[in-house]
Amino acid sequence: MTDYPALMVRILVVEDDDAIRKALSRGLVEHGATVIAVASAVEAIKTLQTERPEAVMLDLGLPDLDGADVLALIRTTSDVPVVIATARDDEREIVRLLDAGADDYLIKPFSAGQAMARIRAVLRRTSPSASADPRVVVGGLVVDPVSRTASVDGQELTLNRKEFDLLLALASRPGEVVSKRQLLAEVWQMPWGGADRTVDVHLSWIRRKLGETAAEPRYLHSVRGVGVKLVDPGAR
Repeated sequence: MTDYPALMVRILVVEDDDAIRKALSRGLVEHGATVIAVASAVEAIKTLQTERPEAVMLDLGLPDLDGADVLALIRTTSDVPVVIATARDDEREIVRLLDAGADDYLIKPFSAGQAMARIRAVLRRTSPSASADPRVVVGGLVVDPVSRTASVDGQELTLNRKEFDLLLALASRPGEVVSKRQLLAEVWQMPWGGADRTVDVHLSWIRRKLGETAAEPRYLHSVRGVGVKLVDPGAR
């Protein structure tokens, strides 16, 4: 897949530190982006509605509202990709933010080039290809990355953001055993171990919605010590 064209990226930078905001905005512009920069949560929500950016870079330590709460407000109305910019490197906090709808995160300090690369990567993941039929079909399971809907045997599934991303990641490679580390890197952007429980919990929620259990699987099969695979129940 080709890179998302830098010149087309319209980024909302939400950062209260004046020096950081100016330096980051200048660096992103030098990398080809169009930048709208604001210093508060109130400005961010207002600008999101009026400017319609294609990505948001969100600081957590804002003066009027914590960035985590801003993320929650964004997710009530928009699927715009959000990259968290934070000095907080606590793994539990990062997992919480990713589960709450963040698409990626950067630990301060970071360069504008690194930020631009992360934004392009997020846009590649969230911009489905323009194929005639982008749906992924495995047996009676249909996953549509464009409308972000999924159904099994004609019944629509109610999935949260990460459940959908996890199901799509597995359905896109049917029959292939995918490790939890791979899933953490692809769905949660966490390329390290130690958070397998995050994957296990989301898998249990998806199994429940698919009408199956780990003991009696249909689509989702765990391979002990290796990972999990999604299969067509009728092909076995």
